[in-house]
Amino acid sequence: MSDIAQVIIIGSGPAGLTAAIYAARANLAPIVFEGLQPGGQLTITTEVENFPGFPDGIQGPELMDTLRKQAERFGSRHHFEYVDKVDLSARPFKVMVGDVTHLAHAVILATGASAKWLGLPDEAHFQGRGLSTCATCDGFFFRDKEIIVVGGGDSAMEEANFLTRFASKVKLVHRKDYFRASKIMVDRVLGNPKIEVLYEKEIVRYLSADGKKVSGARLRDTRTGEEADVNVDGIFLAIGHSPNTDFLEGQVALDAGGYIVLNGPTGTNIEGVFACGDVADTRYRQAITAAGNGCQAAMDCEKWLETQHVAH
Repeated sequence: MSDIAQVIIIGSGPAGLTAAIYAARANLAPIVFEGLQPGGQLTITTEVENFPGFPDGIQGPELMDTLRKQAERFGSRHHFEYVDKVDLSARPFKVMVGDVTHLAHAVILATGASAKWLGLPDEAHFQGRGLSTCATCDGFFFRDKEIIVVGGGDSAMEEANFLTRFASKVKLVHRKDYFRASKIMVDRVLGNPKIEVLYEKEIVRYLSADGKKVSGARLRDTRTGEEADVNVDGIFLAIGHSPNTDFLEGQVALDAGGYIVLNGPTGTNIEGVFACGDVADTRYRQAITAAGNGCQAAMDCEKWLETQHVAH
């Protein structure tokens, strides 16, 4: 058992690190568990061009390092370990990391969500090199290029339509002969002259002319098994996200998709436990909205601790 921390922050993306900055500046000496992939999804984003304050863009890992250093300047303490489980049934809250149990008066959950991938060979290698899961983040890089969007839900329809602002041609690849997306979204796709729908097709291999970036995909017909190569400059996967909440099951209220249910801007169903960023956001999923949400969570946490007469 350790001394009781004012607040433990679980997660290290823009939400968790911004929460750390605000909590540290409020003299709460937060402990941050960053996991083994500190920085969250931005660590696999090569160039971030839509985060305010960086007119020339910034590398994703560099942005996260900058946020961490800013938090540390004010006294946050960072551990590059995963939290295995938590016990939020009584205060002080228990946060278990391996064989060590950490105690805290308050907890901020900022574990984010992970984009779903196809699980193909070389997938990790091509992430940020022509392979993306975020049209808003990376669409600009594909101006006047031909690209593939994979998926059949509303997100895939939305991303395909959005990407026609930049791409010369969007090939929408879907493994079935019908979409699960809403009719209005499907109609927009089918009515867009820059979108070609490839039904009953699935990617079985990423292609690369130079071994460094994506140059195409091998598609398999889901009915016949026949395979054919398609040359494109980029591939966007829009097959959904999974919130990183497995370790929270039975501890805080989750919706059917596993996202944390918020009570107010950042509260949960447990007093003293707050959530921010993609772990509770099914709509925006942007670095800047996660950062703003992290600020809110830290401020809400500080005010709550004051009411408990435990804040410094």
